[in-house]
Amino acid sequence: MGARLDGLLPADLDGEQREVYRAITGGPRAAGPQAFALTDPQGRLRGPFNAMLLSPPVGLATQALGAAVRYGTVLTDRARELAILAVAAHWNSAFEREAHEAVGRTTGLTEPEMAALRTGAVPELTDPAERAVLRATRALLLHGAVTDEEYADTVAAVGARGLFELTALVGYYATLALQLRVFAGEMP
Repeated sequence: MGARLDGLLPADLDGEQREVYRAITGGPRAAGPQAFALTDPQGRLRGPFNAMLLSPPVGLATQALGAAVRYGTVLTDRARELAILAVAAHWNSAFEREAHEAVGRTTGLTEPEMAALRTGAVPELTDPAERAVLRATRALLLHGAVTDEEYADTVAAVGARGLFELTALVGYYATLALQLRVFAGEMP
């Protein structure tokens, strides 16, 4: 299945859509790895970002949540990217995997760690906070909750704030995976 939603050219956007477009292309995402482009050569948004233009109020809020869980959390960059890649693997999202493996490399994730995540396996991690974050992420993906032990371990490792931010991150990237399936034609 191909994309169901044609990409909108920047010149065709209305005022509200231009605000969403600017927030995505001019925000911190734009400073990300050069290996991953947010727009195609004509300037149309790629991946889940294109669908955000359908409803500017929801799109603006969604992209703001994405920016917050990427750039405003207490999670380390590596822990964040481990969690994102676990979500991408769970939802079999090639777009998110491609984008966040590029980011992951800049945070020090190794090829063996990313290969393990691609298959749903748990990579060998020496950092206890990273292990706790990945364990909680996997529990959220598989069960929609964490056990008391997982809760205590994660709070001990990254604090209650970190766990709250992690649950928002997992939900945000699951939302993107669904949008990619519905609008961009990305199938499992």
